[in-house]
Order: sequence, then structure tokens, then C-alpha cells
Amino acid sequence: MTVWPHLWDMVGNAAMLEARDATIAAAIAGDEMAFARIVRDHHDDMARVCQVITGDPDLAQEAAQAAWPIAWRRLRTLRDAAKLRAWLVTIAANEARQLLRRQRRDRVVAIDAVEVVSREQDPGGRVDALDLMHAFRRLDVADRELLSLRYVAGFDATEIGLAIRMTPSGVRTRLSRLIARLRLEVGDA
Repeated sequence: MTVWPHLWDMVGNAAMLEARDATIAAAIAGDEMAFARIVRDHHDDMARVCQVITGDPDLAQEAAQAAWPIAWRRLRTLRDAAKLRAWLVTIAANEARQLLRRQRRDRVVAIDAVEVVSREQDPGGRVDALDLMHAFRRLDVADRELLSLRYVAGFDATEIGLAIRMTPSGVRTRLSRLIARLRLEVGDA
């Protein structure tokens, strides 16, 4: 009896994978509606990673938007449909880094006083979050990208390694060092 629900999940997953592959194949063939579905499904992930890298929501949206024409032009180079999300997020992360290089500006983070002193929120917890945010912003762009690919996009060490041209063990080591550094800077060591 327990085999049937599991079998149903496998059939459902196979159908989803077939639909994804068909959408990608249609987009590669020039179907703009298929590409629009890809944009709908992946834009938010790309923008979140860009937000972590840039620290600026407007710049993050700009980077994610700039990534789409590149993805459209290079879609034929995608070798594995299962890696579409990783491929798109990597393009967006590269665009975010390039925008930061071009901008080279200081960013001011507005903190709403009402938000900090909210009754529903512990002000001490907000201070800890601000300390972490400031420590995070002191990291260089490549380190912020690595952390965002892992903790925002949810990539594993192998996917990150492919995106930034590093071995999975090198990725794990670098992530471990970055986390230790952040803990030390915010006083949680």
C-alpha cells in the first residue's frame, strides 16, 4: 500500500521535469513565452542573491534585469536543464559584481526607528542583526557572493564550485572560514 503514494510522487516529479525540459527547449528554439515562464520562475532567486552581494535592493533588481538578456543570448550554451537555476543565478551574481565595480559608491542603510523599537521585536535582537549586517558588508564582494550562493540560493558546495571555478572542498573550507570570521566579528565565537 505504501508503494503507491511513492510511485505517484515519482510520476509527478517526472512530469515536472519533462515540463521544465520542454520549456527550456522551447525557449532555446526562440519561444518568448517559454522564456517568460523561465523569468517568472527564477527572477526572485536571482534578485535575492544580487541583494546580498550588492546590499542595495535597487542595484540588485538592476543586476537581475541585466542578467536576462545575457541568459537569452546564451541559453543555447546550457548543457544540462537541471542546472538552469544555478546557471541563471551565477549570471546574475556576475552582473551584480560588475555593477558594484562600476558604481563604487557608499551605501547608506536607512533604519526606521519604529522598526528598531517595535514591541513585537526584541531591540537586542535587532542590534545583533545590525552587527551581523555591518560585518557582512565589510566582506569583499567575492565573499558575499559565496555566502549568498550558499545561504540565499541554497547551492551546495559542488554547484558553488562550478559557479566560481573552485573545488567543492575549497568552497567548504572558504565558507567555514567566512562563518568563523563573521562569528568573531559579531562576538558569537
